[in-house]
Amino acid sequence: MALQIAERSAIAAFLLEAATTLTDHNPLSRTSVGAQRQIWTGRQREFASFGVAALGVACLPTALHRLPPDEPLVQEMLKAEPFQAYVFHQGDGCRIVGAVLHAKGTASLPVVKLPRWARAQPAKRKPTLQLDLFAIL
Repeated sequence: MALQIAERSAIAAFLLEAATTLTDHNPLSRTSVGAQRQIWTGRQREFASFGVAALGVACLPTALHRLPPDEPLVQEMLKAEPFQAYVFHQGDGCRIVGAVLHAKGTASLPVVKLPRWARAQPAKRKPTLQLDLFAIL
């Protein structure tokens, strides 16, 4: 579900594309929250200064700062040229901490068709009635 990832639907659609594969080279498959904080703080600035198109890069550092720096993480790297995705989880593959999808160089992000569940508008909540304590007096 990874509800904390703002662009989760677009990233998930990219991950589900048939052309997307796990990378052969993943030097930081076993990593830590602290190491990824350091890396993605720098990459966030780098992406902004070089105009690299990316999804999830704004919320990943926030998610990492909510966790203890010594907590272990697993990094999964997936690609479909010229795009790369990083997915971070706590080792079980279920609880996703964060994910980033970015284009290489100055390429634009891929146009992915969102699944029906991702396109559906969230149900509008009915306003709840609030008890007015002053009306009782």
